[in-house]
Amino acid sequence: MSETKSSNEATNPLGLSSIPSVSSEGLVPVGRRTSLRSYLGALWNRRHFILAESRAKMSGSTRKNLLGYGWLFLNPLLSVLAFWFIFGFILGSSRGIENFIGYLVIGVFFFQYTGKSMTGGTGAIRAGASMIRGFQFPRAALPVSTVLRNLLDFIPSVAVMAILIAVIPPAEVITWRVVLIIPVIILQTVFNVGLACFLARIGHKIPDLTNFMSIISRFWLYGSGVFFSIDEMLSGRPILLTIMQFNPMHAFLTLTRDSLLYGVDSPTWLWVVGVAWAFGLLIVGFIFFWRGEESYGRL
Repeated sequence: MSETKSSNEATNPLGLSSIPSVSSEGLVPVGRRTSLRSYLGALWNRRHFILAESRAKMSGSTRKNLLGYGWLFLNPLLSVLAFWFIFGFILGSSRGIENFIGYLVIGVFFFQYTGKSMTGGTGAIRAGASMIRGFQFPRAALPVSTVLRNLLDFIPSVAVMAILIAVIPPAEVITWRVVLIIPVIILQTVFNVGLACFLARIGHKIPDLTNFMSIISRFWLYGSGVFFSIDEMLSGRPILLTIMQFNPMHAFLTLTRDSLLYGVDSPTWLWVVGVAWAFGLLIVGFIFFWRGEESYGRL
């Protein structure tokens, strides 16, 4: 009798008369890719975590420097000074550009926002390896957090940029079109999220890609009209000019310059290019990243 009782206690340690069955419906093995709808829902439910992590990394990256947040403004300003001296003063690329300083300020500040999102997104999975091993969450939170962190850095820089344009001679008269910067920043942020997700999966598969990002970013910088006018430089090469005008960064920079610097309406086709690039790359990049979800735990 005692042997039977001991056997029952071993198989039923809680002393229950019967062990209830639990349905496994809705449960997914750790690391398994869920449906796209469930994945988006899980990502939205962790929005507070993404924001908190972005803020923590933003403050952590500046806390170690003596000037702290000042480098968020000094870094692009020093880049503006270097580009002005080399390309504007020495090489004369400012010819044909009204208010070259303002033109250059907008180009450097806005391009660096996308450039940092691109390089950060490429290494997002490997940088978050410890979190991937320790927690179960949608891995897309990592590249999204990278873009959000750069956005939080970028927003105060935009205010500084607007002040510089209004103060540095020749001072521009700010018109109502300045509010159009908001949709431009939204479009560029959407574009950055798609770009970061797309590159995050490639960077996970090809770790060496992070070493090439600075070179790729530099080529993109030269081809986006940051410190020279594409229309002026390529006026005699219409085919190449057309190709360059469909560069997404050229579209974002031109929309911003028209709204903030020159106070004129941008052509409708330029807004169409910006919207198509932003949401097109978001869809392609996010789905491309989601399809590789199961592989990100194998680092």
